[in-house]
Amino acid sequence: MIIIGVDPHKASHTATVLEGTTSTELGTLRITASLQDYQRLLAWAGAWVPRQWAIENADGLGHHLAQWLLAHGEEVLDVPPTATARFRSLSRGGRRKNDRIDAAAAAGSAAVHGDSRRVFPEDHTDALALLAERRQSLSQHRTRLLNQLHALLRELIPGGAPRSLTATRAAQLLRRVRPTGTADRVRREVARDLIAEVRHHDRLVAANTEQIRKMLIEHPTTLTEIVGIGPVLAARILAGAGNPRRFPTAAAFANYSGTAPIQIASAEHSRHRLSRYGNRDLNSAIHSVAIIQIRTPSSAGYAYYAKKRDEGKTPREAIRCLKRQLASTIWRAMTNDCAGPPVQITQPMVMAA
Repeated sequence: MIIIGVDPHKASHTATVLEGTTSTELGTLRITASLQDYQRLLAWAGAWVPRQWAIENADGLGHHLAQWLLAHGEEVLDVPPTATARFRSLSRGGRRKNDRIDAAAAAGSAAVHGDSRRVFPEDHTDALALLAERRQSLSQHRTRLLNQLHALLRELIPGGAPRSLTATRAAQLLRRVRPTGTADRVRREVARDLIAEVRHHDRLVAANTEQIRKMLIEHPTTLTEIVGIGPVLAARILAGAGNPRRFPTAAAFANYSGTAPIQIASAEHSRHRLSRYGNRDLNSAIHSVAIIQIRTPSSAGYAYYAKKRDEGKTPREAIRCLKRQLASTIWRAMTNDCAGPPVQITQPMVMAA
């Protein structure tokens, strides 16, 4: 098998061809990041078949090239920069580094070490990821605006505003303010501007939620049948997980999401500790689902959490156990969605014995 490694940059890409079994370098080509040179790169690679493309950071600087190659029927692998750095340090030449060596290291990492994952064409999960990222950005900016509004109202009103502040409530409080000086008049004007911005962000968040809902209607998922997962949380989970086909087992998905405990073993002693690794956004979404299930007496998660508490586990330990079970349930739901028509989930979660 021929592996074509690519070291992508913003303005240029360097490709190096390696023979997979012997790691022999067969050729190299440098192109500019343009559609015309993409065609030249593909024509140049036509001399080697069958072939695979190993692109360093295919989700970053190599994203456009990777998706273009997929659209033209090529097989593309994503190689993390850490893998190419490790391969480069272990190869002959030591610490030497240039674009050709980096491209060869990407190909070598995929061929020799297997440090790569297959890249799939973008689908609705990538669109949901964009919407979820946009929603998070809007929510964070809205929170900053409300914090500024709280600070101004605290200086204009004795005791300030209540913690759960909305644009409507802030406007009601501001109407009762009678400025006593120039500074207070400016504070009131700035507060009015902030209220207008908060209302604008409220409309943007509502529109974003509607976009997510419509997309999930067009591409239904059984995730929403799990207690605690609505359209927004489903979008966050799908955005964080990406294509579920890259997780061969539920354990692999749990490890990726950081919900699988880490075993610490030494001699005759063995214990498990909390994992700080994995996709933290995905972990946060699963944590939200766990909290919702714990607060819903009719959910299986509520019964599972109570069972773990009865076994003597602390609240935090019981939540970790529940998150691990939820990760398996979520993985099965996403796998069912990819396998064919949506499969009915009769139980929101399968509880371990």
